[in-house]
Amino acid sequence: MTLQIRNIAIIAHVDHGKTTMVDQLLRQSGTFAEHEKVVDTVMDNNAIERERGITILAKNCAVSWKGTHINIVDTPGHADFGGEVERALSMVDGVVLLIDAQEGPMPQTRFVTKKALALGLKPIVVVNKVDKPGSRPSVVINQAFELFDKLGANDEQLDFPVVYASGINGWSSLVEGEQGEQWGPDMSALFETILKHVPPQQGDPDAPLQLQISALDFSTFVGRIGVGRISAGTIKPGMDVVVMAGVDGSPIKGRINQVLKFQGLDRIQATQAGPGDIVLINGINEIGIGVTITDPLNPKPLPMLKVDEPTLTMNFCVNTSPLAGREGKYVTSRQIWDRLQKELQANVALRVKETDEDGIFEVSGRGELHLTILLENMRREGYELA
Repeated sequence: MTLQIRNIAIIAHVDHGKTTMVDQLLRQSGTFAEHEKVVDTVMDNNAIERERGITILAKNCAVSWKGTHINIVDTPGHADFGGEVERALSMVDGVVLLIDAQEGPMPQTRFVTKKALALGLKPIVVVNKVDKPGSRPSVVINQAFELFDKLGANDEQLDFPVVYASGINGWSSLVEGEQGEQWGPDMSALFETILKHVPPQQGDPDAPLQLQISALDFSTFVGRIGVGRISAGTIKPGMDVVVMAGVDGSPIKGRINQVLKFQGLDRIQATQAGPGDIVLINGINEIGIGVTITDPLNPKPLPMLKVDEPTLTMNFCVNTSPLAGREGKYVTSRQIWDRLQKELQANVALRVKETDEDGIFEVSGRGELHLTILLENMRREGYELA
C-alpha cells in the first residue's frame, strides 16, 4: 500500500555542484518528462540564489526510484543560515556529503557536517566532478575521513560508503575508474547507495499522530503552511488535531485543511500520509517552527527544535538622507516594521525588536550574509531604508 520512504539531506560547499546533482536525480528518476523544459539549477528558486549560486532557504523535492519515495532536502551551505540547516536535518535519516574531487571538504561544509554527525545521521560521501583534470578522489576521501574524525563521528559514521560522480554529465559509479572506462552510465549507483545505507522510517502508522513542523511557508490563499515530517501516526485532510509547543506547551485545537506531499518540485494533494512522509499542511494559523501537530485524545508532543542564537545586530531605520524617497516605494517606518514582521514568520534565526528611538528597529541575525540577503530582498521589493 504505502511506498518505502527514504529522507536525505544534501550537504555541499558553495559551487561543489549540489544543485546540478539534484537536477540530475530529478531528470533521471523520470520526474521531468523528456519534453519538459528543465530550468538549469531547479532547486535555486530565489533570484539571489540563482545569481550568487548559493542556497539560502532549505528546500525540498522528491523523486521515486524502484518503488521508493526519496525526499531530498537541500540544505544551505553557509553557517549564517544555521537556523535553516538545523531544521532541515531534523527531517532526514541520512546525509549525502558532496565534495569536489579537486578541492576536497571546505570550511563551510564543516558547520553543516558537524550538525549532521551530532544528530547521529550516517553520511554517504559523493566525490563529484571526478572527470575534471586535476581531480584527486583518493586524497579527498582521506580528507573527508579526517574531517569526520575531528568532528567526533562514531565508528559507524566513519565507515561511510563512497560514490564517484559527475553531476554535470549525469553519471555515478562505485569504483574509481581508469580513464573513465568503468564509470556507470547514469545515477543508479547513487540511488542504490541511498536505498542501501539510509534507514527506512520505523514509525507506527496506527500510533497517535506526531508531526513536527520544521519550516513555514505562506500563501495568500490558504494562509500559513507548515512543512514537517511525520514521526508516527497518520494524517488526513479534515482531521481534528492539537498544536503543542514542546512537552510543556498547552494544546491548541485545530483542523487540517489540506495535506500535500512533494513530487519532483511540485506539491500534490494527498488523501493521507504516514510515518516518514515529509508533508505540507495548512488550515491552522497557530502553527510555528518546532511545534508538534498531534492527536487531540492522546497528545504526544515532541521536544521543541533548538536554533542557534543570533550573533550580529544591525539597526534598520527610515532613510532620512537628502536623497530619500527617490528609489523606494515603501519608505515609512510602519512599512519597514510590517515587512520585518512578515520575515519573522519563516526566518526563524532572525530577531527584530523596536528601540527607544522612533523608527529605528534592532535586527539580529546569524551573520553578515544572513542580514545582507534580507536587505537585498527588501530593496528588490521596493523598500527604502538605512
